[in-house]
Amino acid sequence: MVMTMAVKIRVLAINPGSTSTKIALFDDYDELFSKSINHSQDELNTYGEIINQLDYRTETVGKAMDEKGYSMEDVDVFVGRGGGLLSLTGGTYDVSELLAQHARIGTAGQHPAQLAPLIARQFADRFGKRAVVVNPPSVDEFCDVARVTGVKGVYRQSHIHALNQKEVALRFCASRGLRYDDVNLVICHLGGGISITAHEKGKMIDSNDIIKGSGPMTPTRAGDLPYIKVLDLAYSGEYTKSELTDKLNINGGVADHFGTADLLDIEKRAIAGEKYPKVIFDGMIYQNAKYVGAMAVALKGKVDAIILTGGISRGKYFTDKMKEYAGWIAEIVIMPGEFELEALAAGAVRVMRGEEELKTYTGIPVWDGFEGVS
Repeated sequence: MVMTMAVKIRVLAINPGSTSTKIALFDDYDELFSKSINHSQDELNTYGEIINQLDYRTETVGKAMDEKGYSMEDVDVFVGRGGGLLSLTGGTYDVSELLAQHARIGTAGQHPAQLAPLIARQFADRFGKRAVVVNPPSVDEFCDVARVTGVKGVYRQSHIHALNQKEVALRFCASRGLRYDDVNLVICHLGGGISITAHEKGKMIDSNDIIKGSGPMTPTRAGDLPYIKVLDLAYSGEYTKSELTDKLNINGGVADHFGTADLLDIEKRAIAGEKYPKVIFDGMIYQNAKYVGAMAVALKGKVDAIILTGGISRGKYFTDKMKEYAGWIAEIVIMPGEFELEALAAGAVRVMRGEEELKTYTGIPVWDGFEGVS
């Protein structure tokens, strides 16, 4: 179903998180309303496995629409944040039976995002409309050499803020009259998690890993560490595997240094000249800039722009320092905030307008090892 340009496309975007379900209703790219529906952890715990939350979360989305006075029957396309899927290339995918099955199982791991395509499909089936997902977290477009490590059988796979990264790239290109498929960009998603990614002519060919653990220090993640020292911690007897994982990937980074992930507070203390906050905050910026340099190498130095996005990019001290370190590589463009709900809606609109091809999920990983290499 392709809509004519005269008709506005009504899109309901759905993005479930750990303790919230964010939704937004759009007419084309114009937001009619957005809401973050909060869920208490105690209530969610009563459901046990994540998939058991499906009916509850679906009901809360319906209630939110009713409260705002909008009818589900008027929605043309329901779009969800895809989760639990095997690796795929970027784009907008139909919520087929196979995709829904993999989301239900959580084939690529358990996360509330796997509920999004299922919620979208429930509404689409009920009202005879379309359900899609846009640039799921499992998007993997790495080039082969980016996957290689120094341990046989251990390879790097793509875990990036794909949804926001792709949307920021498209917005930047639209603002400059460029085609995403024609440019090379380094995009830095700067939030609680940080992904710094090389975009080569429409593909995210290399990045750090926000799930398995690599990259710069972030407000809550440790980033790159000397691995022998990590092994020392692992065998020290002080931590269980779960505790050490949390220390590195949930309570690491700035939070481990200061007991808080509030960067505004740490930035103020750094600017005021407190030595420890300043060296840690400056060190985090330095590490981010080094990864920008690494991604510029992945692009062989041919970088049209470096884009800073996410909440941290609102901080002038941070962005000024990044310009000092990396401004010689290419123009640094600041696009603060995150555009996840907008990105979901935009992908759905492009497909409904016939501007982008709707893709079919195959369930076959885009990469599953090198042929002839164990």
